Amino acid sequence: MVAITPGIVVIFAIILLALLFFATEPVPVDVTAIGVMVTLMLVQPVSEALVSVGLLGAPIVFFESYPGDALSGFANTATLTVLAMFILSEGVQRTGIIQLLGAKIASFTGDDELKQLGATVGVVSPISGFINNTAAVAILLPMVTDLAERGNTSPSKLLLPLSYASMFGGMLTLIGTSTNILASDVYSRITGEPAISMFEFTSLGVVVMVVGTIYLLTVGRRLTPARIEPQSDLTEEFEMAEYLTEVVVREDSPVVGQQVQTALVETDFDVDLLQLIRGDSVFLEPLGPKEIQVGDVFTVRTDRDTLVELLDVEGLDLVPVTVTEDELELADEGQNLVEIVVAPGSSLLGETLTSASFRQRYNATVLALRRGGELIRRRMDNLPLRVGDTLLIQGTASSIERLDNNRNFIVAQEIERHDYRESKIPVAVGIVAGVVALAALDFVPIVVSALMGALAMVATKCLRPPELYDAVQWDVIFLLAGVIPLGIAMETSGAAALLAELVVMSGTFLPLLGVLGVFYFVTALLTNIISNNASVVLMIPVAIEAATTLGARPFSFVLAVMFAASTAFMTPVGYQTNLFVYGPGGYKFTDYIRVGGPLQLVLGIVTTLGVAYFFPLT
Repeated sequence: MVAITPGIVVIFAIILLALLFFATEPVPVDVTAIGVMVTLMLVQPVSEALVSVGLLGAPIVFFESYPGDALSGFANTATLTVLAMFILSEGVQRTGIIQLLGAKIASFTGDDELKQLGATVGVVSPISGFINNTAAVAILLPMVTDLAERGNTSPSKLLLPLSYASMFGGMLTLIGTSTNILASDVYSRITGEPAISMFEFTSLGVVVMVVGTIYLLTVGRRLTPARIEPQSDLTEEFEMAEYLTEVVVREDSPVVGQQVQTALVETDFDVDLLQLIRGDSVFLEPLGPKEIQVGDVFTVRTDRDTLVELLDVEGLDLVPVTVTEDELELADEGQNLVEIVVAPGSSLLGETLTSASFRQRYNATVLALRRGGELIRRRMDNLPLRVGDTLLIQGTASSIERLDNNRNFIVAQEIERHDYRESKIPVAVGIVAGVVALAALDFVPIVVSALMGALAMVATKCLRPPELYDAVQWDVIFLLAGVIPLGIAMETSGAAALLAELVVMSGTFLPLLGVLGVFYFVTALLTNIISNNASVVLMIPVAIEAATTLGARPFSFVLAVMFAASTAFMTPVGYQTNLFVYGPGGYKFTDYIRVGGPLQLVLGIVTTLGVAYFFPLT
């Protein structure tokens, strides 16, 4: 029996506090991870100080090399491999190949929902095996939304399956998700065995993908709700009829002769000016410097109570007209109205539209905000933004294109882009194929081939040098760097061995296959609450200790944990791709349990049996 030492007590206290922060997110998960790393580094000097004054018998040491091991996450092969994979994914995305593929798909799916669903799942799964699955969803989300619109299908019926299918695909290869890469590194470091190879678990991944796809096309299709009715007009989709209207400036209005900015923008009214109609001309932002004239017509977003007050105070009359998407896109006959999704790692997380100076920075106006199934169309300016929030945006065509190029957002509709490097498609695809081949043949480790591929993307001009830094999701990199030392501390403190002993006790009444299933479902539940990478770091040391104690094969237990951590279906926060589709699909939290719960159970059984079949437990 492992003795409970002060080190174990401290590490469990840190883990519990970290789990609380990961689950509730008072700060972003990457900040929590760095906080964990810093806390672990402080334990040794603080304990030494306590020893010197007689309050502790011996110092608590988590790292053999201090502070080198505590900082090793930044130089870890998993961290660097994931960083390189983000760059490779961006290089492929910049060519526009996936968007071209989407256009081909739309040509034969038509308005058949089953064909649309099959095409969505059939495309995202294999793609997610070779570019990061989070990036795959970000790229394909606009295509799938447009596919639903063209086929008069609710986007809700396609977007949740898009997220789930990307997770299946991520389990096809080692590079499909950052979780696989991290799990391979932790396994190799603890056991001293070679790292998991590129296609070592592909057979199991194919089984999981096939079973998951069948579920989504049958049971899942019936369980997935149509939260958003199919609409061709975004103003109808966001139920803006009561919030969009037009007002005309009367002759006796006190605002005549004043600048728009002074008279109508810098006021206490909850109102946004969307466009100015003057004769045959329609003007968008920037409206502030324009001088107001008699007869000017303004399209505004506001609520009825504010509108009555505005008409009375500012000398305006109501124009009896219904404002539609077509009318809002008259200004430059371009695409002026789109949905944008706040992306993970966005610099706007926690900011409000006011504090971020959204209108001034992006030259665009937010008409409404959808957070899951909740629609917010008034008093939005001081609402802190979250990952997955969907904003209905109105702006010029050039503003929309700049938003599409901005990594803070994902534009949820396809827009005409002029900067795809289509001539580089064979080059980018060839580079990714080369990275996979070199790693699969064990010619060089995956981290070397991935970094070579990232360099090749720049050398061949698939990417420009400044785009390297924009390509990386730095929150994921800092998350990995922060949680890796936690796994090391769990091993050295004995915490992993203690947890393993508790799990092994279940072996007295469960067969070895049952214990394997316990690891899958415990990891799956943990991942649905906290970060998938954090759950891998916590569970793999325990799984290896338990397998060793039971005389089982550690690799099989590692695979169960890895697959469970990469397939979190039951909550929006369980996986980044779930958050991507939360707003655009208009989902409720319970939708993930209703659709993802049975899927988690089915794949739990399939994965457990599949591991035992392909990778014998002893």
